[in-house]
Amino acid sequence: MKNVEGGFTRLASFVCDCEPFSEEDLKAIDASLSNATNKRPRSNDHPPRRRLPTSLVALQHPNASSLSPHPGYSRMRLPVLKFSGQIMYSRTFDAVEKAAAKLLQILEERKREMMQIVIGFDIEWKPTFKKGVPPGKVAVMQICGDTSHCHVLHLIHSGIPQNLQLLLEDPTVLKVGAGIDGDAVKVFKDYNISVKGVMDLSFHANQKLGGDQKWGLASLAEKLLSKQLKKPKKIRLGNWETPILSQGQLEYAATDAFASWYLYQAIKDLPDPDAQEVTNRSGEVDGVPQE
Repeated sequence: MKNVEGGFTRLASFVCDCEPFSEEDLKAIDASLSNATNKRPRSNDHPPRRRLPTSLVALQHPNASSLSPHPGYSRMRLPVLKFSGQIMYSRTFDAVEKAAAKLLQILEERKREMMQIVIGFDIEWKPTFKKGVPPGKVAVMQICGDTSHCHVLHLIHSGIPQNLQLLLEDPTVLKVGAGIDGDAVKVFKDYNISVKGVMDLSFHANQKLGGDQKWGLASLAEKLLSKQLKKPKKIRLGNWETPILSQGQLEYAATDAFASWYLYQAIKDLPDPDAQEVTNRSGEVDGVPQE
């Protein structure tokens, strides 16, 4: 397993430093496209609407997917969001017990420093593709609380030791994730353990952004970070009950937990809509703008 020290450094938007197209540029582009495709001349009664090639539109508007007729075209140009820290993989009862004990120790130290305790949380299980056959138990649980370390716990082989149960049932440790309420229900159903202190990132985002959209990790990463979070089906719908997780599975699991933790920080830093409204109205008295 490859360990990378240093953590994730920066999430910056993709920026294209492009000059606007001049009228001469547009005419040249139209002429080039017309010659290349040998299109039939249109009637002068209905002049063609000038439109840029898809590639040029995507370059000038890398984050505006609505401008591109091909869904995902601009998304391909977004930097990939990936966890770059150390992945701590535990698959036996003793190993998971020790990992959870270490996590509890770190979290207690943060509590003494009066820090808010937040961890990115996610789970994986083996899907089923046969009607009437229920999906597998929670097979993997991933936890990430900073940019440098992420724990991937192979629960299908270890079960949930006492230290991990204490962590999951501690309401003062905020567990964040997209659709985390459903994850908590599945953990309770499969292991009879209540995951307390959860916050759904979709709900949290709607509080700041407005609306009632159902956000996933990938859509939030694209919206707030201008990053693409890859979700390859081969891994996402793969066998999470395998004896040993592959490097691809480990990276996928760790990145999801890291994305949850990082997106919480990004959403938290968004301006509060109520505070913004107060700011906008601060220059008014009884609804009358002040000079």
